[in-house]
Amino acid sequence: MNYKETVYRVSFLTMIVNFILSVFKFLAGLYGHSHAMISDSIHSLSDVMTTIVVMIGVHFSSMPSDHEHPYGHERMECIAAMILSILLIFTGLQIGYNSFLSIIHPQALTPSFIALIAAFISIFTKEIMYWYTRYYAKRIHSPSLMADAYHHRSDALSSIGSLIGISGAMLGVQWLDPLAGVCISLCVLKPGISIFYDATVKMVDHSCDDIVYNQLIDFILKQKNVISIDSLKTRLFSEKYYVDLEIGVDENFSLKKAHQIAHEVHDALEKAFPDIKHCMIHVNPKTK
Repeated sequence: MNYKETVYRVSFLTMIVNFILSVFKFLAGLYGHSHAMISDSIHSLSDVMTTIVVMIGVHFSSMPSDHEHPYGHERMECIAAMILSILLIFTGLQIGYNSFLSIIHPQALTPSFIALIAAFISIFTKEIMYWYTRYYAKRIHSPSLMADAYHHRSDALSSIGSLIGISGAMLGVQWLDPLAGVCISLCVLKPGISIFYDATVKMVDHSCDDIVYNQLIDFILKQKNVISIDSLKTRLFSEKYYVDLEIGVDENFSLKKAHQIAHEVHDALEKAFPDIKHCMIHVNPKTK
């Protein structure tokens, strides 16, 4: 399967599971008198919406280059990740606000066993979904799919909070159930903020990390006929990056020879570093 087909298959499967799980948890929270479980169901429902955003983002980012977009559409996936993160942050704030109100004005009813069962099922299901989505996200280098994977993990963590809160409330500590809702909101907010930051970095031409940068330098200097690196600039473009390079070669070489060296370095770089989207090389004359 190609990139687009993989994302669609993973996203569609997780979307169906999330929808069924959110309905189940909402009913369990409603009939089980658990504010934490209702908050958890809202979190799962937000997963459905964010998965739809991921699918839309991948659809546009996988479109081929055209006259108006000669560098492609990969950054559309970063935009999808930013929208996803905003949905996460909004959901987290809403859950936290409602849970805080429930702490101030506690309910009289004690959560029942059905809410506890729903928490166990949610933890197990969401953890499987996290590893499943993460596997394919790493395999195809998809930032939005990886964001969706961590959304599943945050849902699993929030269900652990629900489990603790419901258990405590069933033992007579009523305020633990809405307190679990507050913890859930934090589990939602943290990945939302980190995903937004990561997507923003990739949208503003941030350079590669120091590890990749140093690997590029070491590799370039080992190439035949390269005397020096006069300039090396990198910029992220979604999960890939551009390289702008100036190398020094023997000033006595002919133009044809210098061009050949640049071409060889270009091909070697793009072969050794598959995440390079494009490499531009300028040749400067140097005294050997």
